[in-house]
Amino acid sequence: MTAAQLRVALLGAGTVGAEVVRAFTHRSARLAPDGGRRLELVGIAVRDVDGARARGLPADLLTDAPAHLVADPETDVVVELMGGDEPAHTLVAAALAAGKGVVTANKHIVAHHGPELESIARRTEAALRFEAAVGGGIPVLGPLAGELAANEVSEIRGIVNGTTNYILTAMTDEGRGYAEVLAAAQAAGYAEADPSGDVEGHDAVNKLVILVRLGFGVWIEPGDVAISASDGPGAARPGITGISAADLAAAAATGNVIKLVASARRDDDGRVVASVLPTLVPADSPLGRTAGVLNRIEIDATPVGSVAFAGPGAGGAATSSAVLGDLLAIARGLGSTWAGLPPAGRPDRADRPDRSPTPAGELSPAGSADR
Repeated sequence: MTAAQLRVALLGAGTVGAEVVRAFTHRSARLAPDGGRRLELVGIAVRDVDGARARGLPADLLTDAPAHLVADPETDVVVELMGGDEPAHTLVAAALAAGKGVVTANKHIVAHHGPELESIARRTEAALRFEAAVGGGIPVLGPLAGELAANEVSEIRGIVNGTTNYILTAMTDEGRGYAEVLAAAQAAGYAEADPSGDVEGHDAVNKLVILVRLGFGVWIEPGDVAISASDGPGAARPGITGISAADLAAAAATGNVIKLVASARRDDDGRVVASVLPTLVPADSPLGRTAGVLNRIEIDATPVGSVAFAGPGAGGAATSSAVLGDLLAIARGLGSTWAGLPPAGRPDRADRPDRSPTPAGELSPAGSADR
């Protein structure tokens, strides 16, 4: 290894990881930033080495021992694309504790273990980057922590889960019921065999927690984000699981559509109030027109006003774009995703909201998209 190289270990080579490997093998020239260190892929940890080899991944880089790659003293940066809580959380924490940079797309570990991981990264001065954890290929976290850092954010809202947006769009356009469209989404690969993380709102909750960290400067608890309301579309059911064709037809009759909207704002006492709820939005608004698997995130702040970020929120190619961008940021010495923002932790229990959101139906249309 030369001083100009940055040795990268990849943990997980599924849909996103395979695209990252493809970039190293076919577009390596773009991974050598001018004035930065050249990125070199030195190891790929997978569960099934034989299967990965059969898929065309470089045989000489494959291993089924991710902990060995993390512990290798010649590994400089760890890219974690395994997903889930463990062993991803332990591996990321170990890499940061050893002073190694980490890039992850794992919104679960960032949302659930964010204060711990941030504390380790700041202590060891290791870069922790997680742009790919929110919005797939949409660059939103970097601008929120960087170019918008001088602004006071008053609200963040948006569609941050492509699976639920695909289901709601198909139900609206085709008049079919939730169960039928969910089965079709699973058959098409847009929904997992166990879709609960998406359709019950937990995936969107994790992403909202991360947006709140960068927009409001605090790590809220995922459990403090409301995912069901006492009134409105799909009342008392988490996520979109209670939405019916009749709900969508009633919304259409008033010029609205129903979207699963992640939203966070500060209340009059300065506490962050956050929810992921089915929400009526005007059909002709930017959020209302966001269809299929696309995502859209809107930010209200002073002095900028309102800005929005939209694009492909999932998929191997789009998400790998964010992963590779984070790798290049580390190669350029740009540090962690939170950039120059001050440290953040969890708020005290007394400072947390009571999780009693405004009913979803009452958020429309003012709580929606045209602002």
